[in-house]
Amino acid sequence: MTARLAADDIAYRRGGRTVLDGLSMSVDAGEMVAVVGPSGSGKSSLLAVLGGLEPPDGGTVRLDGAQLRIGDPVQRRRFGLVLQGYGLLTLLTAAENVEIALQARGVIGQEARLLAGDALTELGIAEVSRKLVEKLSGGQQQRVAIARALVTTPDVVLADEPTAELDHGSQDVVIDALRAAADGGAAVVLATHDPEVAAQCNRALRFHEGRLAS
Repeated sequence: MTARLAADDIAYRRGGRTVLDGLSMSVDAGEMVAVVGPSGSGKSSLLAVLGGLEPPDGGTVRLDGAQLRIGDPVQRRRFGLVLQGYGLLTLLTAAENVEIALQARGVIGQEARLLAGDALTELGIAEVSRKLVEKLSGGQQQRVAIARALVTTPDVVLADEPTAELDHGSQDVVIDALRAAADGGAAVVLATHDPEVAAQCNRALRFHEGRLAS
């Protein structure tokens, strides 16, 4: 299944401040789109709204024409999310964190272990698969979170600053993995402040006063 994610006239307020103001955008299957802006510009809020983690204060988000519903388990399974803080279980190993995403979709046992191993290998961190997450560097944790998001081959990938803690070599590995997801039919949106990362996407959208412009 492939997906089209569309936001129409989105408004979002936090702490009395308007973060998103009449924002509209769409991403088709096979596209990798960058949302560019400095820290604090609202990129993370946009991804949370697009991923159904936060309800907008106005407007709608639609996945294949159907309005996105907060907490809907069927829609949620179609997303792969890489959020700030990563959300990893620190007392589990890198591989176990990736396997959990598969187990939630009914993939267990040896198949889950093999798929998790392949995902970590693709992200260039196979050597840390059996290490506890709490023992990993920030950059390694970031790549584990990306492997976890991609291992289920989601229809939509939302990644918040996925290269922020990485050196150039590791950045290339991550961008290649996200590009492979798009080439496989996913709609990929990544938030970044790095123009070099944005330049490797199909399109870049820039924040300005809560709105997006090409």
